[in-house]
Parts: sequence; C-alpha cells; structure tokens
Amino acid sequence: MTNEMLHGLLDRMRSFGKEKDWFEFKVNNVDPHKLGENLSAVANAACLAHEHYGYVVYGIHNNDLAIAGTSVFLEKEKVGSQSLVLWLAKLLSPDPGLQHFVVDRDGKRILIIQVRAALGQPVKFKGKAYVRIDSSTTALADHPLKERAIWNSGEDWSAKVHPTASLLDLDEGAIAEARRQYAEKHPEKVEELGNWRDGAFLDKAKVTIQGGITHAALLLLGKPESATLLNPAIGQISWFLRTDRNESLDYMHFGPPFILNVDRVLSQVRNLKVRSLPSGTLFPVERDRYDNWVMREALHNCIAHQDYMRRERILVIERESSLSFENAGGFIPDSVEAVVKNDRPPSYYRNPFLAQAMVNLNMIDTEGGGIRRMYQKQRERAFALPDYDLSAPDRVAVRLEGAIIDEVYTRLLLDRTDLDLETVLLLDKVQRRRGISKAEHKLLKGMGLVEGRYPHLIVSGKLARIVGEEPRHIRNKGLGNEKIRDFIVRLVMEHPGVSRQKIDELVLDMLPDLLDIRTRKSRVHNQIQRLVKEGRIHNRGGRGTSSNWFIGPIEKTNSNLHSPNDKTVN
Repeated sequence: MTNEMLHGLLDRMRSFGKEKDWFEFKVNNVDPHKLGENLSAVANAACLAHEHYGYVVYGIHNNDLAIAGTSVFLEKEKVGSQSLVLWLAKLLSPDPGLQHFVVDRDGKRILIIQVRAALGQPVKFKGKAYVRIDSSTTALADHPLKERAIWNSGEDWSAKVHPTASLLDLDEGAIAEARRQYAEKHPEKVEELGNWRDGAFLDKAKVTIQGGITHAALLLLGKPESATLLNPAIGQISWFLRTDRNESLDYMHFGPPFILNVDRVLSQVRNLKVRSLPSGTLFPVERDRYDNWVMREALHNCIAHQDYMRRERILVIERESSLSFENAGGFIPDSVEAVVKNDRPPSYYRNPFLAQAMVNLNMIDTEGGGIRRMYQKQRERAFALPDYDLSAPDRVAVRLEGAIIDEVYTRLLLDRTDLDLETVLLLDKVQRRRGISKAEHKLLKGMGLVEGRYPHLIVSGKLARIVGEEPRHIRNKGLGNEKIRDFIVRLVMEHPGVSRQKIDELVLDMLPDLLDIRTRKSRVHNQIQRLVKEGRIHNRGGRGTSSNWFIGPIEKTNSNLHSPNDKTVN
C-alpha cells in the first residue's frame, strides 16, 4: 500500500466516529495471544461486513479516535525466541496473508496490521475462530448465524463444472456402482432408475449439473487419467505402511474413481484378529483389528471434508498397532465431543455439493450419525474409541487402535453393556491418561468407575473385581506414604551410607504405575525430606549420587563428622 492509500484508509476508519467490527484501534499494549484473537476476529468480521480486509491499528485511541502514536515495532516483537510475525502466521489458519505497514500521521507513528477477509471458512487462531461484535472480540461459535454466513461466503470448489470434461471422462464401472448404491439408498426409485440414461441419472443423483461434469463427479466417478482435469487441486488417496517408529515399509497411491478405489485402499490394510478374554469364561473373543464400516466411514469423511485446493493427499497410514486417516482442512464442528453427544449434523460443509453427492450415492449420511456411529461401533466391539487429533489447525487426523490399550477397559466394556456412550467416552480418556474435568471426575466416581486423587485417576477397586484385575489395581494405587518411609528407614538402617540412587531403586516401583517418573521421584524426595525433619535419617555426603544416608538426626556436637551438605535432601 502506498503512503497515500494508508492515509486514505485511516481517514475512512476514523470517519465512522467509532470502531467497526472489521477494525480495532490500540495504542501500545501488545499481548501476542490477544492480538492473535483480534486478527481472527477482524478477518471474520470483514467477511460479514463485505470488506476486503480486517485491521488492527496501533497508535489511535479507541474511545475518541485521537492520534496518539505508538512505540510498537512489530518486526522486533518476539514470543520466546520466535518472531511475533512468524508466530502469528503459524497459528492463524487458513493463512490470512498477514501484512503490516507504518505511516506517519501528524508527526506520530501509526502501525497498521492487515489480514484478508475470511472466505469460505472462518479464520482461526490456535484452532478457534473469533469475531468482533459491537467492538468486542468473542468466540464465533457463540454466533451460529454469522458462522454459517462465513462458510457460505466462499465458492464451492466441488460444484464447479469443468469446461471441457464430458461423460467420456467418467468410468463406466464407477457409474454402474453409483447406480447400485443409489438404488440401495433410494429403493422407491428402482423402477425409474432402469429408464434413466447415464446423463439423466447423474443429474438426478446431483453428481452433475445439467449435464455439466463437476469436480465432485471427477473425484467420485472419473477415469484414473481424468485426475489431471482437477489441476491445480489434487484428488489422491495415499496408503502408507510404516513401523511404529515411522519407518516406511510400503506405499500405494489411488486416484479417481473414489467410489471404487475406497475398497481398494482398505484392502491394503492388514486386518488381523485380536483376542481378549471376558471375565467368567474360558473362551476368548476374537475380533478384527478394525471394523470395515468404521474404516470406510473414516475414509469417506476424509473425502467429503478434504480441502482440495491445499494440494495435499488424503493419507491412510497403517502402523504396527494403529491405523490413521488424515485430510487437509480444519475440523468444522466445535469439537468431536459435541458431535458425539449432540448427534446432529453440522449446518455447513467444506464441500457441500460433494457431500450431497456422496449422500445420494450411499457413501455418507448427512443425518449427523456418522461420527457418533463410529464411536458406538468401537464401543460395541470393546475397543478404544476413535482418537481424533486436531492439534494442527489445517489438518484432521483420526486414529483407530489395532491393539488393546488397557485390558481392564476392554473387559469392562464386554461385561458392562449398560454404560452409555458418553460415559464410555470419559472412561476412554482415563485409559489413555487424558485429562477430564472435575465435574466429569465426580460423575465417574459417583458411578464407582474410577478412584484416586484427581487428576491421577485409576480403575476403581470395585470395577477391578468385576473384570478380574485386582493385582493391577493395587499396582496402580501403589503403597501409601507411611509404608514408603518405613521401607526407606529399613534400607538405611541395614545398609548405612546408602545413596539416593539405591533408595530410588527400592521404592520407585512401589508408587502408582500411572505416575510418570518425574512425579514419582518428587514424591520420594518429599518422603525423604519428612524423615530428615523428623530426625529419623540424615545425609553425610553431597548431592545426587554422592549422597550417603544414615540413621538418626544430624550429630551437631561433632562437626568433623559432617559436611556442610548434611541437611541436603536428594
């Protein structure tokens, strides 16, 4: 932007007499997290206001719009050791093209930070979208009508008609499979279906538009060589076989037609049997590692929600003990938990035309039950629930476990068929050592399903008896502090001069299995410190491996026997 354009922009913004939703005024305060939220908010508000850009401006008072100037130099600001500009660019998604400009106004320095207006999807900061409402920044999710308007603001790539493609670019076998699936989805139209030519059928199935071959049609039904018609987008599913250490063993790529190639992709997966033994029986239960319906639903979701213009492949990654499905593009609903609990479809889709075509061809279900049904299927099979990873703002990954994580959890689900899916969802977090809220802990504890000191929860003694895991329960609880101190005293009494390393070797394994090594060492340290204060043991050596522990209090009357480090606890 030229200097003249920057002055013109400031004049326009100040002419409103107050801040508008798509721009915000500040003076000097730079809070990186707050700035990220504000940039998300003005980008989304600019979309709603039909502006091309949103702005955060430093150097103008937000109450009277007076020119104040600013001492903020954005290029010099850092978050830790990282440039603030690069940090913001990494955490804002999709990339809003962040730029900043400096202009001199009335002899005072003004900093203007500019982002493009959201288009087709909200701009998020750290995975969460914000919007400006009456000069306040708030979560976009609290305003569903505005969120829907942003999603509807962009062009649906999947509905675009290719200018040169024709029916000759579609695979005959794929069209035949589409007819079969359509008949299964719409049994009331089976008689009519036989009279429809391919062109009429594809229009009625909403895969094409008045005979025009859409991107959705090329993805689902196109011949392999028709993938080039999708350029610059990429329509490809890649299967990789890797070790748990991410070493590549094999791979294969699949293009259109997806309606046929989904089964070909999944046929690569080594779906071995897993055995488990329900309590009260001598007969093991054998189940496939992965449920065919769950795998297909996960892959179909990737196809429907892929951001094809990011020019990335859909990934199916098979490891020794898990199977992952990944697609480009952020997760649209608020959270996976909300989808599972509310059991309702989202009010918008990244590729609405493609999603509707997949519904009509019996590939996905817009009634909202797809993800919840995946969870229910895994619950019925007594396997770990699907594990969604939404840590990357522009990618969704879901992992299916191919092995039993926690035998207690598995046997519980086989025995306790009365537990609802929401309760199982919480128990799944417990078995994965994931955090749950205090309210959720209270719920599970009230049902007698967990025990332990929050947040370090374990399977309850009552439940351990139900599933025959009493020894494991005791190991998870560990010995009490008094017992730990008794063991330390006995060791020091029988082996005077013992080191802290030897104390750790004795008692660390007596602490709960669910505590990490750092937490266990800290707990041992606390018990040693208590014994020192009680005068039951003392240290005549140095710190760490050079410590030497003896029975009794420090003998202050003979200073030659002790070093200055006598009171040091290691």
